[in-house]
Amino acid sequence: MSRITPTFAALAAQGRKALIPFVTAGDPYPDATVDIMVAMAQAGADVIELGVPFSDPMADGPVIQKAAERALAQGIDLARVLDMVRGFRTQDNQTPVVLMGYANPVERYDIKRGEGAFVRDAQAAGVDGVLVVDYPPEEVETFSAALKAADMDLIFLLAPTSTEARMESVGRLASGYVYYVSLKGVTGAGHLDTDAVAAAIPKIRRHVSIPVGVGFGIRDAATAQAVGRHSDAVVIGSRLVQILEAQPRDKVAASAGEFIHEIRRALDDLAPTRGASTQGVVA
Repeated sequence: MSRITPTFAALAAQGRKALIPFVTAGDPYPDATVDIMVAMAQAGADVIELGVPFSDPMADGPVIQKAAERALAQGIDLARVLDMVRGFRTQDNQTPVVLMGYANPVERYDIKRGEGAFVRDAQAAGVDGVLVVDYPPEEVETFSAALKAADMDLIFLLAPTSTEARMESVGRLASGYVYYVSLKGVTGAGHLDTDAVAAAIPKIRRHVSIPVGVGFGIRDAATAQAVGRHSDAVVIGSRLVQILEAQPRDKVAASAGEFIHEIRRALDDLAPTRGASTQGVVA
């Protein structure tokens, strides 16, 4: 079992929502990624999604596309991403880490190092889950089984356009959590409709028994809290990447921590005991 399931179980027992920040590995400074991850975990991140840079990130908007371009320009590949996870594990052996990216880097890694190398090396580095955007459930049963055997979770995306049949197939293979894309479009898009999210989550739960996280369009404490009322987790990426790209090296980790702390406080105001004591005030 990965660290993800116990993390969600502990949060559920406390009536709390998971906070899952996304950052692109190697951006904005290759030597700062581990510091950023540590700062976010200390500030209240429950799971960290670490983006694997790729030249054609079709599901991502301009902010994360540019982050990937910057990271690639500095030589960040999947092997170096795994090195970053290893570095994080020397300081934090509790917070789950999910690699989020695309099929090309994963398959290229195995082509260069041998079949099964990615799963083997990701497990050894301390990875807990993998989300491959362009891996449909119909084509990854072997990959899913390999990850499961290595105590890692395979996480899938669902979207407003997902059919009941797709939800059912995802529900059979997914583990850890499911990531619901809250709107049509790419990461960083606006116009988040929380009423639509509220309506979609029960439909997903009919087919998916694991926690449901919601991302895309969440930019601040208020939208995180609004989504957290309906989901098990809130995923926030583009706004965080924007904040980090504007920081000098000596302030980038602290800036990540401050932003995550603000979102964490807003989500914790939803917890029964915390909400009663603070009367739902958003930080």
